[in-house]
Amino acid sequence: MKYLSIMVLILLSALSADQADAQSKKLQKATFGMGCFWCSEALFQRLDGVSSVRSGYEGGDVANPSYEDVCTGTTGHAEVIEVTYDPLKIKYDELLEVFWKSHDPTTLNRQGADVGTQYRSVVFYHNEEQKQIAEKYKKELNDTHAFGKPVVTAINKAATFYVAENYHQDYFNKNGSQPYCRMVILPKLEKLEKIFKAKLKQ
Repeated sequence: MKYLSIMVLILLSALSADQADAQSKKLQKATFGMGCFWCSEALFQRLDGVSSVRSGYEGGDVANPSYEDVCTGTTGHAEVIEVTYDPLKIKYDELLEVFWKSHDPTTLNRQGADVGTQYRSVVFYHNEEQKQIAEKYKKELNDTHAFGKPVVTAINKAATFYVAENYHQDYFNKNGSQPYCRMVILPKLEKLEKIFKAKLKQ
């Protein structure tokens, strides 16, 4: 009986590991630059189907840049978020909809008071399907004059993603009482809840 119990436990453990492996294999990544990554991280963390969001730097010419390096505007990197999501729960074009409606895609290198190439509007695609979806979506926005001005978001092939320093990760959740969080991030979250309430985690 003891032997049978042990075998059952081993089988259950193996099944659990297989399920976890299958889950991780179906997850996909999306990378967006839309101004300060503190804001974009807070927004995408709240979407149902998104399992993780990491703030970082991408698209530059310097290896392993620091926040101070990127802030000079000379490394070529953009502040971005790397979103890991389940396409069975939220589709890539839905992520794009949140991306475009949560910042001003008609200003390439500026979002509010944040000015510089590191704050540029950019989609880094991870495969050909993402590229086609993003380009088609951008064209539709411009064809319908959705923003009144041309959408200037860059659509680039994903490059090396450098994870930002630990103090940048989960920033709003850890620093929600800070003035920047209350004045800049909180209004964006309120807008997200108003427009995308059905897509948010419960």
